[in-house]
Amino acid sequence: MVAILLAVPASALAMPPASPTASAAPDGPGALAYFDLARKDCLGTARNTTSKVWFTLADGVLSDVYYPTIDNTNVKTLQFLVTDGSTFTDLQTRDTTYTVQALDARALDCRVTTTARSGKYRIVTDYLTDPDRNSVVLQVRFVPLQGELSNYKLYVRYDPTVNGNGGGGAGNGGGDWGAVDTSTSHAVLVASDPLTLTNAANRTYAVPVYTALDASRPFRQVTNGFAGTASDGLAQLDASHALTALYDQASNGNLVQTAQVDLSRGANFSLVLGFGATRSEAVGAARATLAAKPNDLVKKYEADWQAYDATLAAPPSQFNGASGSQWKALVDEYYLSANVVKASEDKTFLGAIVASLASPWGQAVSAGDPNNLFFGSYREVFARDLYEAWTGLYADDDWQTARDAVNFLFNRQQQPDGSMPRNSLLNGKVAPDSFGAQLDLASWPAQKEVLARVFREKTRDEWDAIFEGTDACVAPVLSMAEAPTHPHNAARGSFVNVGGAWQAAPTPRFSRTAPSAPEPMKDIGADTRSVLADYGFEPAEVEALLASGAVAVS
Repeated sequence: MVAILLAVPASALAMPPASPTASAAPDGPGALAYFDLARKDCLGTARNTTSKVWFTLADGVLSDVYYPTIDNTNVKTLQFLVTDGSTFTDLQTRDTTYTVQALDARALDCRVTTTARSGKYRIVTDYLTDPDRNSVVLQVRFVPLQGELSNYKLYVRYDPTVNGNGGGGAGNGGGDWGAVDTSTSHAVLVASDPLTLTNAANRTYAVPVYTALDASRPFRQVTNGFAGTASDGLAQLDASHALTALYDQASNGNLVQTAQVDLSRGANFSLVLGFGATRSEAVGAARATLAAKPNDLVKKYEADWQAYDATLAAPPSQFNGASGSQWKALVDEYYLSANVVKASEDKTFLGAIVASLASPWGQAVSAGDPNNLFFGSYREVFARDLYEAWTGLYADDDWQTARDAVNFLFNRQQQPDGSMPRNSLLNGKVAPDSFGAQLDLASWPAQKEVLARVFREKTRDEWDAIFEGTDACVAPVLSMAEAPTHPHNAARGSFVNVGGAWQAAPTPRFSRTAPSAPEPMKDIGADTRSVLADYGFEPAEVEALLASGAVAVS
């Protein structure tokens, strides 16, 4: 398989130097950058504090990759482009379907099997991180389903958001720099953002970030460009089924980098995305990962998670009412869940367990707003969620991480007045998007009076009109007569009309298993005979009761 390494090196705060002889993409800063989907297919990180990289998958491709801390995303997407050079170009998220499976039932590595909608080819990619280095590894196998391997050309398109933002658009906030590094005697794509000043003034741990995209065999072509412009490799491949203009650099914009994989040497290869605080650090991380044997990386990655699991409270060997295979699946799920909680802890600030390795509605949030260059979202520490994580750690006997979480709560996050911020940065300082103290019990009576006074100033319908179209979690209290026709309930299909009467729709509802429709309401007395029969009355006794008027039928 082919592995790609993306490395990020530590660097000075100065802008990356531009080579006077390099050809620069001319059409920046490109389209406005956005963050990626919150709906993750998979996530993973090495079970140590040596490798400070976390990867996620969304829509079947590499999504947010965090480095050097769990709140700092550097990737929107990294995905494949496939063409025959003359008649078609496929983009992985646009023109394929995919499935995801765990490589190990408990360790946090996974396999994505991508199949062209046309039926022409399949791509199998295993994802993990290098336990010894700051690198994400993709071990890849390209499988022709029609024709020969030589009929296809394979490209990688990397759309970064280095150091937590991506630039582009009118504001071009947090633009990235792209370059081609040849210090290893072949072309390596380097992306960078050395700027650390953002709206998160308390985030004093920010550092420059570089990434390096390399492969187990040299790329045939590489180029830098700006998203949505003529220099974007995707635009060129869609238009001409080939890269028609190559650029050695792209400066300060919504960077995209495209590389052609050399399939002439076989269908299996590795890609590595390396990280560092300097350019040389990132490139070095990628090359060192590629020098390791792919199977050795997988074995060590999985062995480290298995060693952690061996320290946790073990479930019983069997459980009454569950078959052997059912119980094994449940035990695997227990360990996998425990590992996700542990993986959600930062590796610099121990005990800082974030609410999620994702950002809700990230694909709709600008990554190029100059006034909001840091977007922590759920990749921050929410006191209430940290407590919930602590209960899991307490239950599975990970006492050390549980103690680290308590120390974070009370030594870093708690405020001088005893309250907790709604959410904090990894160093415990209040995050820029935080509001409202948590666990401030003393203020609850006063807050209740304020809310009651404010809400009495308008009618229900007036408040409903004010909140309509906002993201506020507010809904009107409806009568049973109003509920079925309310727009939200109507859109969700919460009620169904059966025989002229509104009834609640069956729940839960599944995409592939449609529930049966409710029956119409029966008239009073419609089931009198059957109910009495169920209670043991003989037919003659039932008729006698009916004749006497003691019971009735409709």
